[in-house]
Amino acid sequence: MKLETLPSAPAQPTLRKPRWRAPALGVLIVALGAGAWFTVQARKPAAQGPDAKKAAPVYELARADVAAIAAGELSVNMPLSGSLAPLTQATVKSKVSGQVLETTVQEGMNVAAGQVLARLDQADQKARMAQQQAALDEATARLSMATKNNANSAALLAQKYISQNAYDTTENSVALARASVRAAQAQVELARIALNDTVIRAPLAGVVSKRHVQAGDKLSPDMPAFSIVNLQQLTLEAQVPASDIPRVKVGQEVRFRVDGYPSRTFPGKVARINPTTETGSRGMLVYISVDNADSALRGGMFAKGAITTQKSALRPLLPVAALRKDKEKGKEIDVVYVVESGKVVVRPVTLGLRNDDEGMVEVTDGLEHGARVITARLDAVKPGSQVKLSEPPATASVTSAPAAPAAPKG
Repeated sequence: MKLETLPSAPAQPTLRKPRWRAPALGVLIVALGAGAWFTVQARKPAAQGPDAKKAAPVYELARADVAAIAAGELSVNMPLSGSLAPLTQATVKSKVSGQVLETTVQEGMNVAAGQVLARLDQADQKARMAQQQAALDEATARLSMATKNNANSAALLAQKYISQNAYDTTENSVALARASVRAAQAQVELARIALNDTVIRAPLAGVVSKRHVQAGDKLSPDMPAFSIVNLQQLTLEAQVPASDIPRVKVGQEVRFRVDGYPSRTFPGKVARINPTTETGSRGMLVYISVDNADSALRGGMFAKGAITTQKSALRPLLPVAALRKDKEKGKEIDVVYVVESGKVVVRPVTLGLRNDDEGMVEVTDGLEHGARVITARLDAVKPGSQVKLSEPPATASVTSAPAAPAAPKG
């Protein structure tokens, strides 16, 4: 048997990738990376070269970090408190005895000087007036008789009918009669005054604070009838420690407040200083004159305020928080950081009056009105730093309310 070999199947051709694609792809990636690098480098400023310096930072300051300097008057105050009392007041008393017929005013009513307050029964005073008038008429008649007798005696003496001694007697009688007339006239005047005193009048303008009598009461001389106070001028009596009296001078300004007017400040001036201390407290009374044209204040009100013991001229006022210390020739000096054209600049300053309670100090030299100073302690912000303001700075000022005590700069 013959074996035949079948022909083998034709060989399939082998497909191979072209060898040039991988190198080309690598070259393309390298080229793209180099182009991107050159683009980034081209966009950088020239200062970013190998020898360039790093740009200085710009610090943004908040409104509370900076204060605008304003001119004003700074004062140093000493606290005080005391009670208000009317400068003029009077207790109207009866000058004569008598029964009260009527009263025309009551407590709280305004009265004018000379206004009738009450009337007393005039019966007794009118009778006394009539009696004294009769005595005057009698004395006048006796004077007339004595004068006629003296004239006759003079004629007789001229004719040598009477002696000189007889004439002197009649002349002496005239002198005695004249004296009796003058005495009777004085008694009549006293009776007239007593009659007028039965009408009680106000000795000053003011307000009736107390009515001591009613209609029907019997008054005796020097018995109180009414109390009147004048509220147009008040006196604030305040105790000041003896150690602080050297700081108080007549004419110094005072500002105070009272209960009932929480938002109102009242002015006054030191009028007098008591030369002796008060027993027990060892303080000295200071009397402060207070105008009260609108009658808002009342006697007995408690007042609390301060005396302005020192006051500066109109100069720039600097917040104490803005002060810094620096050295110049081995000595510490006061300086401030001022913002000028977006940069921090050091300015030496000369200080005057200082009030630590208000947090302000007077600048006598080195700072102008409108300057912007840095008040916050920012470690990163130094002289020469670039800064910018997020908002306009607040204006530095002092408060107008009565301040607590403060001492001048030592």
